[in-house]
Amino acid sequence: MTTQQNTLVTVTDKAQAELAKLFAEEKGSHPDIEGLRLGVAGGGCSGFSYVTKFDVRKDKDHELLAGGVPVFIDPKSAIYLKGITLDFQGGLEGKGFVFNNPNATSTCGCGESFSL
Repeated sequence: MTTQQNTLVTVTDKAQAELAKLFAEEKGSHPDIEGLRLGVAGGGCSGFSYVTKFDVRKDKDHELLAGGVPVFIDPKSAIYLKGITLDFQGGLEGKGFVFNNPNATSTCGCGESFSL
């Protein structure tokens, strides 16, 4: 396990607050979870899609703390996620969690997939 203090991924204050709220709710019904997993999977309309789920820590994960919630990133996903900002956009036209990826050469209209 390596610890990254927001050098790998930046999580905005809004996203940290929402993440802390959701994690507390999820932890109440699933006490075995340890944090949020951010990852990348093949697929989506632009080639790669973002993965977010509550999960347990794995041996080689990068780890950072966001709003008191551990965030885990596997080594392969870290290559694609380095430099991203995770934000939260609420309100009437809000989208929820939003990935701002400066490395993406294109993204789909929904913002949930990208290509490099």
